[in-house]
Amino acid sequence: MRNSTIPHLHPVAAMAIIAAFFNQGTVMTISKDKVVNIHYRLTEAGGPELESNSQGMPLAYLHGHGNILPSLEKGLEGLEVGAEVQVALTPEEAYGPYLEGHAQRIPIKHITSHHKRLLPGGLVQVNTEKGVINARIIKVGKFNVDLDLNHPFAGKSLVFDITVVSLRDATEEEIAHGHAHGDGGHHH
Repeated sequence: MRNSTIPHLHPVAAMAIIAAFFNQGTVMTISKDKVVNIHYRLTEAGGPELESNSQGMPLAYLHGHGNILPSLEKGLEGLEVGAEVQVALTPEEAYGPYLEGHAQRIPIKHITSHHKRLLPGGLVQVNTEKGVINARIIKVGKFNVDLDLNHPFAGKSLVFDITVVSLRDATEEEIAHGHAHGDGGHHH
């Protein structure tokens, strides 16, 4: 049975929060320059699961540094370890509207992800002037590939079910680099 005074908290997380409160005097909450580890389940609103890391390693990100969608980051602000929250995002808050005709033919050599066989509908990563992007294959030729350059989740209303797993102050190096280091974060 859940404790009605602490909604949406796992008993172990509630005990960790209570211990942190008595040991430190305050409970740490998600704010700028905190490294946050989360488990998430991503679905299209009213639709199927699109992604999840609930059974694996938590995602680590540096809060306040643009590592995740701004609207998602806003939805996590002020939460504590053990908190569970659902954040719903419109297409405009997530990856933008789906743009018809946002296709381009590129040489296959610019695809950075490794695939044994390229097939229409498959997702690939492509080297661009602005860095690596995700794209969906429309058509494959002998030397070129036609790609839909919309983000795979463009035009979709998304729902994130999130559990805050852990939280800590970022190191000076992480703040300087603008991302979390270590498990679930960036590795140099």
